Amino acid sequence: MISKGCEQCAEGGKMVLFVYGYCDQRDCFYCPLGENRKNVTDVYANERKVESEEDVLTEAKRMDALGTSITGGEPQEAMEKTCRYLSLLKDEFGEDHHTHLYTGITGGRENMRRLSEAGLDEIRFHPPLDLWGDMHGTEWEEILYIAREEGLTPAFEIPGIRAEEEFLEFLDEGAADFCNINEFEMSDGNFRRMQEEGYELQDGHMSAVEGSKDILDKMGDHERVYFCTSVFKDAAQHRNRMKRMARNIRREFDDVTDDGTLVYGKTWEPEERLAELGVPPEFYTVKSDHVEIAWWLLEEMVEEGDVETGEIVEQYPTYDGQVVERTPLA
Repeated sequence: MISKGCEQCAEGGKMVLFVYGYCDQRDCFYCPLGENRKNVTDVYANERKVESEEDVLTEAKRMDALGTSITGGEPQEAMEKTCRYLSLLKDEFGEDHHTHLYTGITGGRENMRRLSEAGLDEIRFHPPLDLWGDMHGTEWEEILYIAREEGLTPAFEIPGIRAEEEFLEFLDEGAADFCNINEFEMSDGNFRRMQEEGYELQDGHMSAVEGSKDILDKMGDHERVYFCTSVFKDAAQHRNRMKRMARNIRREFDDVTDDGTLVYGKTWEPEERLAELGVPPEFYTVKSDHVEIAWWLLEEMVEEGDVETGEIVEQYPTYDGQVVERTPLA
């Protein structure tokens, strides 16, 4: 059985709260952060840049979030901020709002206590690659037990770089609850460095690294090891989050696609003209320099010559409203 955090993520119910872009512990060649997130102090709730605590709550409500994942950079290097947002979310949405945090440092007992008291449920450790296989008897073993003593669920979350049986030993010893292995990926943020290290993309794949799934041969049979593919992240996690958000924010006339995008029409006709044509007010919204309207209605009006021009717009339901496609009507 997968963890509650992973279950909610698969449903598209986890808000991603990026709290801090710096990571002073090391410079991992595979770090996927893009330039807009790396080495910044800005906070992002999903795609929304956070200017106030209310922005975090608004974004969570926008997607009807079941829980939140805390990420960076390194969240433990911004403990005051991290704990403040954890408390904010728990106070607003209650104990059932599940929270998990990704970290690449141990942090120590005081941090584990503070995170637990602030409302963190689950902590996922990513030890430095050069320590894999040599963590027993170190702070990395100790922190797993400390985290549990302080009320947290300790786990590992690692990229699928190579198989390492020591992670399985920690599971069997009861130190960690589970180990998530993410399919090794190349991104805009790490592509050049990954190539320099000799990694290549799988044939016909946009991000997955060749050979990443080989890790399953040695670790995949364990009942508490979960392999998260890049396809699943895109096809399930991301798409389900988009659908969840689209259902919450759609207007009367917006169509929601199977990918979770919103489709509507856009015209530059004055509102008076739409009223003359008998368009019901619930089928359009007036913007500063255009009108957004049911796409099928606009298409029909253009075809019949009632309206000269327009376009069908498909966009993500995210705060930044990224447009996927525009189809002219004339």
